[in-house]
Amino acid sequence: MTLTSPLSALLLAPLLLVSAATPPHPAPAPDANLSKIKLPAGFTISYFAKGVKSARELAVGPDGTVYVGTKDDKVYALPDRNKDGRADEVVTIATGLNAPNGVAVRNGALYVAEINRILRYDNIARRLKQKPQPAVVYGKLPTKEWHGYRYIAFGPDGKLYVPVGAPCNTCLPEEPIYATINRMNPDGSGLETYAYGVRNTVGFDWSPRDKALWFTDNGRDQLGDNLPADELNRAAGPGQHFGFPYFFAGDVADPEFGKGKSAATYVKPARKLGPHVAALGMKFYTGTKFPAQYRNQIFIPEHGSWNRSNKIGYRISLVKLDATGKQALSYETFADGWLQGQTPWGRPVCLLVLPDGSLLVSDDQNDAVYRISYKG
Repeated sequence: MTLTSPLSALLLAPLLLVSAATPPHPAPAPDANLSKIKLPAGFTISYFAKGVKSARELAVGPDGTVYVGTKDDKVYALPDRNKDGRADEVVTIATGLNAPNGVAVRNGALYVAEINRILRYDNIARRLKQKPQPAVVYGKLPTKEWHGYRYIAFGPDGKLYVPVGAPCNTCLPEEPIYATINRMNPDGSGLETYAYGVRNTVGFDWSPRDKALWFTDNGRDQLGDNLPADELNRAAGPGQHFGFPYFFAGDVADPEFGKGKSAATYVKPARKLGPHVAALGMKFYTGTKFPAQYRNQIFIPEHGSWNRSNKIGYRISLVKLDATGKQALSYETFADGWLQGQTPWGRPVCLLVLPDGSLLVSDDQNDAVYRISYKG
């Protein structure tokens, strides 16, 4: 009997039907939480990875592997080798670190920012599962935990930028490095302060048009539900002062430290954001898959208020700029639904534009990384 006989065809028919009905990589079932997320028409959201505990800053390597810092003690890698928009696995690169929030990639090396130091893992893509030993790039950052999460990124000038938040709600810091954004050479040398008067930024990016540094900043607490607004700032160059601890949101004087000071002395925000929304890891959308009106515009994850009478934030906002890329024209909601009533099930932290044009979003409450894509 040959395989082409009628009897063989009948015997094989059920197997062929089963094979045809079962795709090799079945799509995941609809998620109850993700179904709550509201997006503009044509956009979809899915899980890029689950089980990424306390996921914070995101970075991508040359091979497409996504790296995730955390407010816990671990750093993760999320490889997507088949490029299907879902991580193949969650790989723990390092453990026992001091809140390694910040991650950045340069020349195949992964830079990780703990509260007190910056590490470098060389040739990281080849050593994901080897628990590689890092080199210490810079080991003299302050150790105070208040506003101690470090967001890092390499600028157009090739330098590594790292903020040092104020060690308080509002105060005159005892050391000049507090409430600043700093930069250094990739080897840790040449540390210098780039921006002053920055209470707590956990997100910045550079304009694709003129390379100016833009950053979010969180306003002080204990001035009521609606004061002050969080800030989106534009630093046209080094040496500017953005107001802390004297003024917030450009025109709200600190009751103690603002006395006798002039708001005109300090750089005003490019845009006031919601009060206490905890604006974090902003990004310019530099991909080409989203519609034209989103390109080179600013997306801001709002982690969400923690001590406001009625919670706000817990969303991704969009700030649209004018044709020059220097003036903010509007501030609107792009994605929301992480807050249901007054109960949040997730808190967006950081964004990352992938080479395929999709947008990743980390969530340190739901321990996940989402992928937002446009299908039209």
